Amino acid sequence: MSKALKSELPKTIDPYRFADQESVLEGFLPLSALERFADSILGAASSDPREQCQVSLVFGKDEERRRIVSGELVADVMLECQRCMKPMPVRLSSSFMLALVTSDEQARNLPKDLEPFQTDGFTANLWDLVEDELLLVLPPFPLHERGECEATAVLETFEPDPAAVVPDTEKRENPFSVLADLKKDRH
Repeated sequence: MSKALKSELPKTIDPYRFADQESVLEGFLPLSALERFADSILGAASSDPREQCQVSLVFGKDEERRRIVSGELVADVMLECQRCMKPMPVRLSSSFMLALVTSDEQARNLPKDLEPFQTDGFTANLWDLVEDELLLVLPPFPLHERGECEATAVLETFEPDPAAVVPDTEKRENPFSVLADLKKDRH
């Protein structure tokens, strides 16, 4: 196996050569360099750029001799709580396995448990791969835990007192019973 890197990941590589050599890449990406993802977050939870997105990629071949890349990534980011609209720290993590493909036809022929990673054959953009995986693990509606959210405390002040609520099992008087009584009196 090739030696692992502990620095900023290269933007582009030859993925087929890496798969044939069973290479391992480990490093980081600055989240600010991932434009689509940077637009989806409030910022990084850490000010140290090397800790913004840690990435580990393992290139190789599966049992069917398909070239694959498996990976893990972790990023601590700030998202906006959809309940109170305040910033909240969130740890994003992903584990994935992708098959290297050069055409849509190759992608369609993959087994259902294997996602495609489209390349032009000699180069692959690792930053795009990481950005796509980060976008996939973003929570659609980030929320603080119930006890940590300012909006939850406000909502709880408006919740009715359980003792004041009439249980459903109690028989309530029908407001139209007066009309029924009037109808009986007429006949």
